[in-house]
Amino acid sequence: MKGSFLQSGVNITNEIAVITHDGHRFSGPKHTHEQAQLLYAVSGVVSITTDEGTWVVPPSRAVWLPPGLEHQTSSHAGVQFRSLLIDTSEMHGLPGECVVVEITPLVRELILKLANLAENPASRDRIDAIVRLLLMELSFQSVQPLKLPIPKHPELAQICEQFRNDLTQDLPIEAAASLLHMSRATFMRQFKRETGMSFGHWRQQARMLNALTMLAEGRSILDVAFECGYNSPSAFSAMFRRSLGCSPSAYF
Repeated sequence: MKGSFLQSGVNITNEIAVITHDGHRFSGPKHTHEQAQLLYAVSGVVSITTDEGTWVVPPSRAVWLPPGLEHQTSSHAGVQFRSLLIDTSEMHGLPGECVVVEITPLVRELILKLANLAENPASRDRIDAIVRLLLMELSFQSVQPLKLPIPKHPELAQICEQFRNDLTQDLPIEAAASLLHMSRATFMRQFKRETGMSFGHWRQQARMLNALTMLAEGRSILDVAFECGYNSPSAFSAMFRRSLGCSPSAYF
């Protein structure tokens, strides 16, 4: 369904449109945009899903989607987001795949300013200056991993889906390999080739990204820890700090 969300976008120039969403949880259908998209969550957590995997976007991050990439956007609680649709046909050196980018205070204010200009138009020179500064300030360098890759191999993908549906289950490598009638070494090699990470790392990532969405809903650290398969809040908090550099209570 191409460009389905463009109906709610407001053009501020021929190259830039703004999509604003403030409200309850939502789940949109798969769609594409002709433009690149920079999606920033002002509050709450937004999930972007493509054929390659799922990206989770908390308030301190945004996700860059290249033009023409089919994706689905959803949230698990009330959310505010601002999305910029950018015509990049005359721009060079921008990522050709989904990238999570860090949002500095300056970049945040530039995004919010462009959203404001959708309702209160300004001169083209002023808008162009803001857009140029935004693109200069955006850093596409690697940030904390907020992506969960999905294997192409159908049986591996099914194992992953089963685990995501019940994060409390204990699924060691040997058991997963046995379900697919593979040796442990073959399973590990295949999984790493398909996802770029070990099965153990992938399970931790699945738990951590699910925890982000639950924390955004206001769930207690105790509830999140147990629902994500940790034996105690301290074990969950230690994993969270290793992954994202701060405690769960300090992240939002």
